[in-house]
Amino acid sequence: MADYGIGATDEIARLSLGQDVAEPEPSPPPNITSPGIVAVDITQKFAQAAKTLAPGELVKDGFFTLFESVSALEIMDPKMDSGCVKPGDEFEELFDVSRALDPQEVLGVMDQLLCHEMSWHLGYPLAQTILTSVYVEALLMPVPSSIDQAYFVRHGKLDANRQPMLQVLRAYCLGMLKACGYEEDFVTNTYHRTLLTNIPTSDVQQSLAEAKGLLTSQRASIGEELADALTSRLELRRIFLDAAECPQHVKDAPKARQPWEEAQAVLPKISATHALAKPVDEAFSAKLQRKLASTMPPRPIVELGFDDAFGHLSRLFADGLEVISILDYVDSQCLLTFVLTFQAKKPQPLVYVRTLLQTFLFNAMEILGSMSIRQLLDDDFSIISLPASVLLDRVNDEIEAVQDPRFAMSQQMEFFRQRAAQPFLDILRTACQNRSRVRRTLCHTIREWESLQVEAEEIDQILQVKTKEKPMVHQPSMSAPPVESYALSLSSWTYLYKLRQMEWIVQLGFELEVYQPDELGGMYWYLNYLSKSRLQHSERIKGFIVHKAEEARSQPQRPDPMADEQLQKSLAHTRLSLLDAAVTWELSDALCCLYTVLGRLDLVKPPPRPYSNDDLRYDLRMKPFVAVGFPALPNFHEFTAGVTQSESTSQELLEYAERAVAGAKRGYEALSKLSAKESFSVGSHTRWAASVKGALRSTIAAGIAISSVQKALSRQTSKGGPLGIKAEVPTPGKAYHEWWIVPKIVPVAP
Repeated sequence: MADYGIGATDEIARLSLGQDVAEPEPSPPPNITSPGIVAVDITQKFAQAAKTLAPGELVKDGFFTLFESVSALEIMDPKMDSGCVKPGDEFEELFDVSRALDPQEVLGVMDQLLCHEMSWHLGYPLAQTILTSVYVEALLMPVPSSIDQAYFVRHGKLDANRQPMLQVLRAYCLGMLKACGYEEDFVTNTYHRTLLTNIPTSDVQQSLAEAKGLLTSQRASIGEELADALTSRLELRRIFLDAAECPQHVKDAPKARQPWEEAQAVLPKISATHALAKPVDEAFSAKLQRKLASTMPPRPIVELGFDDAFGHLSRLFADGLEVISILDYVDSQCLLTFVLTFQAKKPQPLVYVRTLLQTFLFNAMEILGSMSIRQLLDDDFSIISLPASVLLDRVNDEIEAVQDPRFAMSQQMEFFRQRAAQPFLDILRTACQNRSRVRRTLCHTIREWESLQVEAEEIDQILQVKTKEKPMVHQPSMSAPPVESYALSLSSWTYLYKLRQMEWIVQLGFELEVYQPDELGGMYWYLNYLSKSRLQHSERIKGFIVHKAEEARSQPQRPDPMADEQLQKSLAHTRLSLLDAAVTWELSDALCCLYTVLGRLDLVKPPPRPYSNDDLRYDLRMKPFVAVGFPALPNFHEFTAGVTQSESTSQELLEYAERAVAGAKRGYEALSKLSAKESFSVGSHTRWAASVKGALRSTIAAGIAISSVQKALSRQTSKGGPLGIKAEVPTPGKAYHEWWIVPKIVPVAP
């Protein structure tokens, strides 16, 4: 202990950064004398080699591990190191936000901000778009607690804030940021920026109004044309804020629609005056990313041209105006058609519009702001499988006597509603996602519907007893004995939706190019298998509804008008369901046969697959349907036999395909003549009809392709030689309909 502390002063002195003490000589390398190891001091050579490298230049050895490589790349790499400053460059962005701007420059900054805003709407992060603006950074940091603190200059040259053009630009930026704050429900990362969430919208609207008044007073000095151009952009910001608040008016459709209609008048003025703008590129810098709370490396600014950005802006307001139409509720099937056709638009509506649609649908546990989930479910039950049913009578809820059958009816129906509500609403919620996520989610939710069907069958059996339901007797054929069958209304409803979702999974696979060209025949065969099951099930539902309608007409008392209306609507839906299933069955059957023949003729060849085979690929394609008990999943041998159809010749397959496509064509022609009410597309009939016409054109193209192959085969049989044709499989975007990929048969020179 006596020696403790001796020499401590010398050690501290050597460690002190304040002393100019010479560095001690480095210790010599260890004298390693192990066999097979030769130690060499490379310090001097390494130091000399390092001096030849420029700052930030990297050297990577091939024997670096992945961790060592990434660790090396993080430092002094401008692409990875946000603190890396190139020689001659500055760490901070030196743009002066207090300097005076010309009206043309303000117009240029506004239009550049608009381009960045639309880039963000397209899915790019804030760090590469809006937050690259020095004016936005000046407004947001330090975080303003009120509108009085949200200025470009907080310290020093405060008089700059009184410059008219900077006041106009400030109001525009406030309006833009506040609109982005409204849309924060789908912003994944705000980088520790508040987007003015603490400032009331009314204060921002007041700033916009004051800026427009300022432009009115400056009109003589800046010119009429520039004043109108700046005013139109401020008006756009006001309209955008009003549009962002439209969910508050979900019960007043005209008021919710007003800002979207106003935008249609303002947008042409913005487009016409863009030529007056003078870009200010130095007002945007990627260096601002260094100040953001982010673990991501710095990335370049997203550059979106004004014409493209304006096109997206126009589409956003057009789609937003279209979304308001969903507030005019007709029935559950029209609602479902609206959502499905709206989300299937090409190009697909932007994320904000899809989020707005979802807000209207599900906000505050109400459907469209006025309906309960029970109302929506009961409406759907009455259309599909329970028209004019005592099970949906609200009087049942008032029965308190346990021995009364209506008490049990009410209990069982409420239990089923609680169980079915989430899967049913998930159909609408899922449809509001992007198309890839829709298919991915459906692959999971189909399991929920399988479980729901089992529970529905149990409830149906209980309700059979409580309602004293009498079975319907029918004779399948002349030789078969009569068969008794029960409606099983709840499980029928569930099974129909399960089948539709299974079809959507396959059809979205065509749209998203999940399947290779040589797999199309097999997947159209499976789609044919599913649509055939749906057709048979729809026929069963129709039989019970027709039976119920005949019973109602045979009653001596005067029929209830409301019950009769429900029966007629249910019959109309059954006809539509039958027709839709039939055309899907026939067209998919025709395309399956066509692709099978093309495969036999080597006109559609499989790509090389060294790590795959037909069995593994079958398992992959059928994986979403493994958990489904009914309809039973065909095994690999059944699938292969159904697709190849080896017992039929190519000519026979083409003749069968020709008949099938002719039937599909007649069916789509009948569908195209249905009114909005008959097709359950009130509010979206234009989109629904366009989809039907696209499918109709696909049947015509399929007929032409089948005929071309038939002629080529006949010519080859009679004259010999090559076929003289080739098959071109279009991408979904170039097909007449994304779900019907019809090959194009092109003649080739011999």
